[in-house]
Amino acid sequence: MKKQLLLFVFVFISSLVHSQNSLNLKLKSELDEILKSDQILREYLDYDTSKERKTFIMKELGYENEALFKDNVIPLMIKNDSINVMKVEKIIASYGYPGKSLVGEPTNEAAWYVIQHSKKIAQYLPLIEKAAEKGEIPFTRFAMMQDRYLTQQGKEQIYGTQVQGKQITNKNTGFKEFFYYVSPIKNPEKVNELRKQAGFTTTVEENAERMEVKYRVYTLDEIAKMN
Repeated sequence: MKKQLLLFVFVFISSLVHSQNSLNLKLKSELDEILKSDQILREYLDYDTSKERKTFIMKELGYENEALFKDNVIPLMIKNDSINVMKVEKIIASYGYPGKSLVGEPTNEAAWYVIQHSKKIAQYLPLIEKAAEKGEIPFTRFAMMQDRYLTQQGKEQIYGTQVQGKQITNKNTGFKEFFYYVSPIKNPEKVNELRKQAGFTTTVEENAERMEVKYRVYTLDEIAKMN
């Protein structure tokens, strides 16, 4: 029994070392930096990020004046996104999608984040689908990108991952206010079943609550008529 256990440990360690050796570590390092660049300013803008963490981010990016940094967050993010897209496109041109077998996890999601935050979803969605089918990235990532693509096209989403907003008139006050909603879903009766099949661990209701939006089923026509 002891020999079998030692053999198992040896095989496990050997496979782990082989897996590490098969990764492109230089590319992994580059993508890790790209992922950090993509996420750090979005983390700063997140309401759930603590004040201490926001101060750390600000100083890490070379700012001491909070007001000045806040004025520059969005322009910085737009600039970073533009640079990151160019980097990721070069990587894809050389390697195809840089997935799990090439750069490991969670680095395999770096290129996905950059594309998801770009205007090039339509161009790269088929590539993301193939990567998901091969297990190079979680299928949920393809599902989220597909939903975003559909909502951007003014169509119904499939998995209920996307939230949108528009200004409408408050009937009680008469003033305009911003209204957030889960974008219309193609098959709301079966959306949670589809989410489960895709690999999501939450329901559409739970996901909406996580994003602080009250879930309600809307049609495209209902949303269009809101003003």
